[in-house]
Amino acid sequence: MVSLCLNSLPLPPSSHPKRLTETSLSSSSFSNGSVGTALKPIVVSGNPPTFVSAPGHRIVAVGDLHGDLDQARSALEMAGVLSSDGEDLWTGGDAVLVQLGDVLDRGDDEIAILSLLRSLDIQAKANGGAVFQVNGNHETMNVEGDFRYVESGAFDECADFLEYLNDYQYDWEGALAGWCSMSRRWTDEQKMSRNNWGPWNLVKRQKGVISRSVLFRPGGPLACELARHAVVLKVNDWIFCHGGLLPHHVSYGIERMNMEVSKWMRGLIDKDSSPHMPFIATKGYDSVVWNRLYSRDISDLEACRINQINAILEETLQAVGAKAMVVGHTPQYLGANCAYNCSIWRIDVGMSSGVLNSRPEVLEIRDDKARVIRSRRDTLSELRIVDSI
Repeated sequence: MVSLCLNSLPLPPSSHPKRLTETSLSSSSFSNGSVGTALKPIVVSGNPPTFVSAPGHRIVAVGDLHGDLDQARSALEMAGVLSSDGEDLWTGGDAVLVQLGDVLDRGDDEIAILSLLRSLDIQAKANGGAVFQVNGNHETMNVEGDFRYVESGAFDECADFLEYLNDYQYDWEGALAGWCSMSRRWTDEQKMSRNNWGPWNLVKRQKGVISRSVLFRPGGPLACELARHAVVLKVNDWIFCHGGLLPHHVSYGIERMNMEVSKWMRGLIDKDSSPHMPFIATKGYDSVVWNRLYSRDISDLEACRINQINAILEETLQAVGAKAMVVGHTPQYLGANCAYNCSIWRIDVGMSSGVLNSRPEVLEIRDDKARVIRSRRDTLSELRIVDSI
């Protein structure tokens, strides 16, 4: 029987927020296969990361994954950053990968995807690349304790992962990075030890709910893992966020929002105060993780409304000093696309089997030019290139 004692849980290191930091990731000698082209190292500022300088580096963005590990792997292989041999090796060299949130809910393998991304981040850094995630509305919902969209298999994964953590004796880094490769075998072994006795299903569900609450509560191990990630990330001249950035978000301060969300997820509060969920970033229809203003089908909008939204987008980008924005959150039924003079890219294609089960698509950015990769063949071809300026 798994122990749910909070004091016995392994917690991610550094449970307290740090001051603004700047770190460098060494670049490999060759840039994305271009012989003889040495790139400047990637420089990351902020904790969680907020500003990333990666001049010349290939950038790949992947939208909502929603607990579908197979589709996640397909997308990452298509992007050219994950090996196709099942070994989960980083093949992106010095590329920068950005995942736009909503790893959680609607699928069974949420923690396995978090594990895969953490493993790839470790490998990428060793090769002069980097992996970044931004939190979406489903990450903030789970930390808040809203489990409405959690699949039964995901509750089971939480219970299994908690037992697996106990075996790792507080080695959080090793436990999380290794879970993806261990999860299927671990789950199969657990199923073999169980029977189909009716009351067991109720006990199992209760165990899964309690395990998830322990893992994702503010200050819990997986909440602290999510706290490592921003809600808004700027890489070179591109903004990445889940729903969409607005002028009042920029005025409030994107670094301030990132730090407040991270602090809330870590369960850190000021003395004599109660936990405070950062509303401007995580709650309300116009918050960063919920905003759908830029993702609506333009064909359904009147010209005056289109002009109004375009003006808001231009004001936002000018205020933050960016050329374009990349968002997820709202499934695009016709595939990833750009709008408003390609100042906004919408790349959630609903690839998870729990959403649309659509063909994975990813966005590639090279030298400020963006294109959608819709098949592995596209990775090496010049199918659709759009100048973002």
